[in-house]
Formats: sequence, C-alpha cells, structure tokens
Amino acid sequence: MENTVQFVQWLRSVAPYIHAFRGKTFVVAFPGELVSAGALPVLAQDLSLLHALGIKVVVVHGSRPQVQEQLALRNVEPRFHNGLRITDGAALECAKEAAGELRLDIEAAFSQGLPNTPMAHSAIRIISGNFVTARPIGVIDGVDLEFTGLARKIAAETIHPILAAGGLVLLSPLGFSPTGETFNLAMEDVAVEAAIALRADKLIFITETPMMTTIDDKEIRELTAGQADVLLKAKHLPPDTAYYLQSCLKASRSGVPRVHIVPYATDGSALLETFTHDGVGTMVSSENLEILREATIEDVGGIIKLIEPLEADGTLVKRGRELIEREIDYFSVMEHDGVIFGCAALYPFPAEKMAEMACLTVNPEVQAQGDGERILKHMENRARAAGFSRLFVLTTRTSHWFIKRGFVPATVDDLPKDRQHMYNWQRKSLVLIKTL
Repeated sequence: MENTVQFVQWLRSVAPYIHAFRGKTFVVAFPGELVSAGALPVLAQDLSLLHALGIKVVVVHGSRPQVQEQLALRNVEPRFHNGLRITDGAALECAKEAAGELRLDIEAAFSQGLPNTPMAHSAIRIISGNFVTARPIGVIDGVDLEFTGLARKIAAETIHPILAAGGLVLLSPLGFSPTGETFNLAMEDVAVEAAIALRADKLIFITETPMMTTIDDKEIRELTAGQADVLLKAKHLPPDTAYYLQSCLKASRSGVPRVHIVPYATDGSALLETFTHDGVGTMVSSENLEILREATIEDVGGIIKLIEPLEADGTLVKRGRELIEREIDYFSVMEHDGVIFGCAALYPFPAEKMAEMACLTVNPEVQAQGDGERILKHMENRARAAGFSRLFVLTTRTSHWFIKRGFVPATVDDLPKDRQHMYNWQRKSLVLIKTL
C-alpha cells in the first residue's frame, strides 16, 4: 500500500513538468566515454521516455575514446595543440570509423523493444544525415589543425519536420563542407550550435564529470550566465568541467534558456534533472529561475494542480476553476523553471485597511526550502503597497507557522465586518493578525 501511495505522489509531482515540456525541443549530448562505460542502453531508454512524453529529442554523441582506440589499432600517434586534436588524413579515417560504429550502436540501442522494459512498444525512429555544415579551424599559432573543424550551420529547416513527425535526430561529431570535405568536430560545439539553430528549450550535457562544486566543495545546482562567467574566471574547476561550462555559457548567451551538465554516473540522470525540482546536476540559465509574481489567467491550471491535494484533505477550502478564474488578480505565484511551485491570494477589505491572505500553498517536494516564507514576504509587501496596515489569515492546521512569523491570535470579532459574515463556523478556523 505504501508503495502505491508513493507512486501516486510521485506521478502527481512530475505532472507539472510533463505539461510544461510537452512539445518542447531538447538537445541531449553525451561523450564517447558514456558508451565505453556501458551506459548507452539505459540512456536510450530514458530518452525514449522523454520522447514518449511528447518532448522532441535531438541526440549528439562524442567519440574521443573511440577515436583513440582506432588510432592505437593503426599505430598512429595522436597529436594535439592547445587541447585540440590535429586531425590529419589518418586521424580523420579513425574519426569516421569511430563515428560509424557509434552511429550503429546508438541506432541499435534505440531499436530495443523487449517486454517489461521502458522501450516496449516504443518503435522509435532515429534519423541521421548530413545535417552539419562545417569549416576548418585552420592555422593556430603556426600549427595547421588540418581536418579539425567547427560547426558552421545546422540544417534546422530539415531537422524540425523530422521532429514534428515523431522522429529522433542523431548528430555525429563530423561535419561536411560545401566542397565535399569531412571535418572532425567537438561534440560540445555541435551540441551548442544545434541547440542555438533549433531554438531548443534545453541543452543537456550528460557527462563523465561529477557534480560541479565551489572552491569550498559546496554543490552548484543553478547558475545564471553571469555567475557562470565569474566561476570560470576563478579557474578552480577541473579542465573538463570548465570546458563543459564554457559551452553552457555560449549556448545560454546565444538564447538557449536552460543548459544542464549532469553526470552519467547517476542512474537516470537525464530524467532526474528534467523531472525533479533540484535535479542532479548544474543548470545554467540566462536569468534567475525562481520568479515570484502576480498571477495571470494562464496560471489557473497550475494553481488548481497545486491546491487540489490540500482541498481534498480539508486543509484548504475548496475552490472551483470558475472561482479561481474570477479571483486570479488576487493571486501571486512562485514559478521555478516554468512550473508553479507555490501560490497565495490576497483579498482586500479597504474600509478597515485590512487584507486577508489565503490559499498559501507550497509544493510538498520543496517545502523545507523557505519558499513559504518568501511567498509570505511577497504578500506582505503587496499588501503594504496597496495601503493596507494589517494582514490576517484563517487557518486550521498551520497556526504555529504563522505565529513564529509575527502573527498574533485574534477573534472573529477582530475581522472586517464583511469577513465576519462569511466566517465558516463549521471549520472553526483560528484567526491570526499581523500589523504591517
């Protein structure tokens, strides 16, 4: 029974994300190390689940360890300059060989269909092609990088119809020039350019690097682009992590709203990062992800989903959709990454210069993080700005929480006259008032 309850609670908690991300485009990129570690089949299952939930998925793979293997098999010594591979003719053949094998492995992984697995009945089609136009990097510090290149253009006009028709798109770290040459590209470069060209809603790097931390070992869950720039300039990050973060910063500053770095060592990291509040990696955004604002009519559905469980157990008075729609101007919402996680309403009683705060709700998943207090302060400021001198609440279960925040017990007679007439004597709610 306990497992059943947990399942229902979990399903309800992820529903807002499913609604928010349906029809959105995600670019998901991973290095060749993920394949070497044997994590490809599970990743294919997770990305197939995203696809089944209506998310359009573009997959970008790397191939560095596979290229190294091919070079070793051919007794070719790898050459680098400033961290970039010098791709001569022999190295290019190795890159082609590695990309070809990986493409087949990825297509096979997405062709799984065993019963009792996430891939059952999936019938996913993953499509690749000459979608990446490239150019040579050229000569740097007097060193010719030969067939090492940069992504110049992504064929977004071809990729969008494939995604719209229900296919996944696979991009390899190879690009082609208008003159018919092939260039060896960095996976990160292809992923960033693809996310920009496709106007993706998310770019997710599933990496070999662990969770990003500050210099004093505190986990970094979220960064704005400005904070990421400061972190890079501090130069304390490991080189691989810094390289991923540089790619994130470029994508963010080029219009990709959310860019994530998540470790593939965590099982289901792509799902956990997408469908949980805190995720398991680091997210870079162009602005602060948490927004406290006055509600609009578009927020009605999110508010209803948030308060329904509390209405069902009697914590809140039941409100129908029509009532919330009529009273939406009284509501404020807390939004995180496009999903509503908290709300409250402020009902005015101007004759007594009082206002009632009602329906203060925070998603149980994040209740220990101080969001309720932030909403309370927002509503207090909203009441002050409207010229009210006192704020009151009626509560049956959370009186101690409000008392700790400056509210004092009162009686029904202390309420505005109009509110006294509406008092529900069956609920016997406690009356608490705070002077602003």
